[in-house]
Amino acid sequence: MKIILKEDISNLGYKDDVVEVKSGYGRNYLIPTGKAVIATPSALKVLAENQRQRAHKLAKIKADAEALAASLADVKLTIGAKTSSTGTIFGSVNAIQIAEALEKLGFNVDRKAIVVKETVKEVGNYNATLKLHKEVSVEVPFEVVAE
Repeated sequence: MKIILKEDISNLGYKDDVVEVKSGYGRNYLIPTGKAVIATPSALKVLAENQRQRAHKLAKIKADAEALAASLADVKLTIGAKTSSTGTIFGSVNAIQIAEALEKLGFNVDRKAIVVKETVKEVGNYNATLKLHKEVSVEVPFEVVAE
């Protein structure tokens, strides 16, 4: 079944994408929760017209994301965490701590846009991917140190 997404859904697509999903997923979850609509010919025409009208605004959003990505290219974060004597962290470092560290440096990045592939449970160097736009992402290295 073809649907039009009304918002970004991880591992499926971005807002205004036309995607193919299984019927049950579309009818029982996406459509009732307002995350998608069925891709009828009239809905596709409305989508095309909306995208045409928003093209200028979307280009500005993408340019802003690219500018932010360029400024984040040289950033190296240091995150302090409480550790044991062996260097193991009590808990773990996640997207919330990375977003707070970026905010201290003056970058306002939504924590939902930060992806850390491996679990950070020890002191060391890691990378986080920031998905600033559907076509713009940047790798930010960060170091976890003992407090």
